[in-house]
Amino acid sequence: MEQAYAFFHQKYRVYEFSPSETERDNIEYAISSYLDRMSPELYLFLSGGREGFLREHGSFPGDMREAISLMEESLGLQ
Repeated sequence: MEQAYAFFHQKYRVYEFSPSETERDNIEYAISSYLDRMSPELYLFLSGGREGFLREHGSFPGDMREAISLMEESLGLQ
């Protein structure tokens, strides 16, 4: 979880402040690719079983905030 948190946190900081749609799309792709290698148990924990979590353009920013917050709670960072 620590590795996923570091990756998500770093990528979201860039995503959050980037004015470039291309850069934001690339970050969404990087996260999606990461999810393909992530432990299924961690993905299930983060998604709460929701289809398309962190994989849909429209809900991506909110999903990222939620995933980061869940990991911060679990890691005792909040």
